[in-house]
Amino acid sequence: MGFLSRIRRLVSGQPQLAGGIMVYAPVNGEIVAIEKVPDVVFAEKIVGDGIAIAPKGDTIVAPIDGTIGKIFETNHAFSIESPQGLELFVHFGVGTVELRGRGFSRLAEEGQEVKVGDPILSFDIDFLKDQVDSLLTPVVLANMEDVKYLDKAQGSVTAGKDAIFTVQL
Repeated sequence: MGFLSRIRRLVSGQPQLAGGIMVYAPVNGEIVAIEKVPDVVFAEKIVGDGIAIAPKGDTIVAPIDGTIGKIFETNHAFSIESPQGLELFVHFGVGTVELRGRGFSRLAEEGQEVKVGDPILSFDIDFLKDQVDSLLTPVVLANMEDVKYLDKAQGSVTAGKDAIFTVQL
């Protein structure tokens, strides 16, 4: 997949980015190490490397400019791809899939072009905190094979305003 992603970028004439791609917080909250997520798929970086956010608020926004790939039927997670070929996966909480969409609303559609900060999903944090194992929200790079460098931020973040990591492809 990494090889094909690089070929696709070359064929499309996308320029190499000096300094990397900034990925912004998709939700307000506090950055937590991905290894602390109580789900082996995220903690062991099986789906990719990244960070998690202990969320606040009620909205998940686009962390990069790009195209929404898949929004899960249960509205708890989505994928997004940047024009440079960066593939991100945002997954709200652990155990949220079992809720079958309760506590979530879709604000955008698959295939939609979005800018950083555009709303994608909304959630009812008061309902969810009593229903799931964890509210930690992983934000992971799904195409780590294309990543040369990943610089992770720390601390409190505001959705659509604060960078959570910088990626060099």
